[in-house]
Amino acid sequence: MSTRAPRRGGGARLRVAEEAAGPDAPAVEGAPAPRSEGARTPVLQSATKALRVLEAVAESPAGMTAKEVSAHLGLALPSTYHLLSTLVDAGYVVHLSGKARYGVGYKARFLGQALTRQLAVPREVAAAIRRVHQESDAAAYYAVYREDEVVVAHVEESDRRPCVRALDVGFNEAMHATAFGKVMLAAMGAADRAAYLEQAGLAALTPRTITDRGTLEEHLAHVRDSGVALELEEFQPGLGCMAAPVRTPSGMVTGSVAISLPVAEVRARRWPLERAVRHGATRVTRALAQPTR
Repeated sequence: MSTRAPRRGGGARLRVAEEAAGPDAPAVEGAPAPRSEGARTPVLQSATKALRVLEAVAESPAGMTAKEVSAHLGLALPSTYHLLSTLVDAGYVVHLSGKARYGVGYKARFLGQALTRQLAVPREVAAAIRRVHQESDAAAYYAVYREDEVVVAHVEESDRRPCVRALDVGFNEAMHATAFGKVMLAAMGAADRAAYLEQAGLAALTPRTITDRGTLEEHLAHVRDSGVALELEEFQPGLGCMAAPVRTPSGMVTGSVAISLPVAEVRARRWPLERAVRHGATRVTRALAQPTR
């Protein structure tokens, strides 16, 4: 059994943030609070562009030339060279001189390590997720609500039942198409959910992904009523996932416990799987309610 390493992500959000930047741009996680009620926190365009460049380089298996980065991001070539040089100097990008290409720098690994540390779960929670993995004979996940995003914080898997590669620790996308994301969307207030979906959109990841707001709302109402979320091939063809909410003592949803399996197995073993997921969520809820030692 093992815990997966964090994955990259968020490129779309950076592009949205840059396009929306301006005097009325919304505050983002980690941004300092406004100094006065009427003040707004501006988005630093150069920083956003540098992050987009880093993401572009990281997403390319063989790295990219400056011209490729420029064309891919729609940036002027001189600006692209300046941004790449800045990232090289900081250690987040390396210049592969023999190939005239740029690749991910070795300092970038510390960002993933830092995310893993910040998402680390108590051993009682890890033990509860491990038990779900064993009882369900499926890869098991614990996702938490972090600001207005859902992020995978812990994964239990085995050689026989590996986790879905895309759903590594740190994954925080496609709430509308994942079981743990649906749990959190269902728990949101209507206004908050509408605002989130307006920004995030309903991308069609597969032919079965729900992309209609009305249909999604009906689906989320069922999740609220039943206390469990089920998705079949909405996130990835051939994959099925199930999740149940983790709550505070007052009943607020703060996370979810989920499993993933080939869709045929989910259909064939639905009720035993649901029992394992529900029991796992209850155990995590109880573990988090215990006083910190």
